Amino acid sequence: MKSLISIGDFSKEEILHILEVAKEFEKNRVQKILEGKVIASLFFEPSTRTRLSFETAVNRLGAKVIGFSDASNTSVSKGETLKDTIRMVTNYVDMIIMRHPLEGSSRYASEVATVPVVNAGDGANQHPSQTLLDLYSIMQTQGHLDGITINMVGDLKYGRTTHSLLQAMSHFNAKFIFTAPEELRMPQEYKDFLDSKGIEYIETTSLDDHLRDCDILYMTRVQQERFTDPMEYEKVKDCYRLEASMLDGVRDNMKILHPLPRVNEIDQDVDDTKYAYYFKQAENGLYVRMAIISYLLGYR
Repeated sequence: MKSLISIGDFSKEEILHILEVAKEFEKNRVQKILEGKVIASLFFEPSTRTRLSFETAVNRLGAKVIGFSDASNTSVSKGETLKDTIRMVTNYVDMIIMRHPLEGSSRYASEVATVPVVNAGDGANQHPSQTLLDLYSIMQTQGHLDGITINMVGDLKYGRTTHSLLQAMSHFNAKFIFTAPEELRMPQEYKDFLDSKGIEYIETTSLDDHLRDCDILYMTRVQQERFTDPMEYEKVKDCYRLEASMLDGVRDNMKILHPLPRVNEIDQDVDDTKYAYYFKQAENGLYVRMAIISYLLGYR
């Protein structure tokens, strides 16, 4: 039994396998290979794209979905522990897909459960399925993964998608630009990780400084829900705003990714440029999550 809690749970070979299987699912979205399976979708934290794409993936694979999208309607509101919830649900299903606001919660759930667990986001920690769809999007737009320069912009402190993507791209000799205000800089532990791998990165506070030096511009929103001090959020919430007029002179192959939802960090006039790829990126989540589910259940 294998779970996906951190992107580090998959080897480079497994990552590439998932991307290849995702290509097959993009060509044929409906493959009823999991008929008779039941999968739990446990979302203790709000979600639109991740939850709906996972549940759509389950349905297109022929399995059934049970679960919840609001923990207030469950026994958690009565004081039931995460351990008891997982032990109860694991009796009913073949897999658990879980999002939870606490870092480490998915790893803990995988230690309690007797079925595979997929981390759909645990606080500011990891979001491995998002990372795999990001890799798929990079592969689709660039034609390869090796030697890509990625400019990560915005909330790099709490941005679990940037943390996971950084670790995954370390397999492929990537280079990084970290664009963030001082308050939201990439945590030292991730920079230490890159240093240990001999991977190049630079840090800046200016969005305009390196727009023309990257193949992928990875925008993120400043996540209000991660801040305990409202004043700190107000200070940085509008730190960056990408507009179409700023894209003059960027690399022709450059594509803009965003894990969504966006607030105001990407102006809507960017949507009509050839560089915008974030809505197709979200669509790619369906194919990649179909590949993850089928792989962990031993079918592909």
